[in-house]
Amino acid sequence: MLRVLCLLRPWRPLRARGCASDGAARGSEIQVRALAGPDQGITEILMNRPSARNALGNVFVSELLESLAQLREDWQVRVLLFRSGVKGVFCAGADLKEREQMSEAEVGVFVQRLRGLMNDIAAFPAPTIAAMDGFALGGGLELALACDLRVAASSAVMGLIETTRGLLPGAGGTQRLPRCLGVALAKELIFTGRRLSGTEAHALGLVNHAVAQNEEGHAAYQRARALAREILPQVDIASGMAIEGMCYAQNIPTRDRLEGMAAFREKRPPKFVGK
Repeated sequence: MLRVLCLLRPWRPLRARGCASDGAARGSEIQVRALAGPDQGITEILMNRPSARNALGNVFVSELLESLAQLREDWQVRVLLFRSGVKGVFCAGADLKEREQMSEAEVGVFVQRLRGLMNDIAAFPAPTIAAMDGFALGGGLELALACDLRVAASSAVMGLIETTRGLLPGAGGTQRLPRCLGVALAKELIFTGRRLSGTEAHALGLVNHAVAQNEEGHAAYQRARALAREILPQVDIASGMAIEGMCYAQNIPTRDRLEGMAAFREKRPPKFVGK
């Protein structure tokens, strides 16, 4: 059973908001869906800009940033899965048609926002998975690299192809690809702008799993969702860390904490008084 949550402005807490209409959902380039039943705790971000193959345009990036800001505050999100609603495409990268209309100053500001988006994904408090069922090029691969885990269809095509367009990776690719594959191989892939299949990417360690594509075109999503189910029982760490933080904050002003540190310094047994 699926519970669909639409991206609307102004935002209300995800657990409280509903869809105004199916048309409103279709009009959003980014949609959020929380799964129910045995998959409760898995939340999906659906990238759905078919007219531009999920290219990273202004609206797309703004909606994605807004979604992440809301989801970051939702303790019920225990695994976050990125997927595409456009068959054959994960994310085609930068919207070069839109960028061509920007001034140099506007390009600089936009690339900073894009870099911030990737950092927000990388710093998301729950595990993140990219389900790559098609092309993931340039910024699309950078988005996947910002995720903790990547699952690809064997027929998917990915690469940091910016150098073939007279550009450089600008949203973290030069930093995250070497950390994933090593410096020498990352340089080779960036310098050449080489495209890899999902099978090749798996052999190199760029993706965690590569699966044969199915007729529906969502094999990577299905495998990513199964992986998310495996992770679910293990990821209550966010709640645990929050509780730990609260408990530690209560401990800071106590006499026993000071006594414990003094006893350690003086190399003697501590004399705790329960205060």
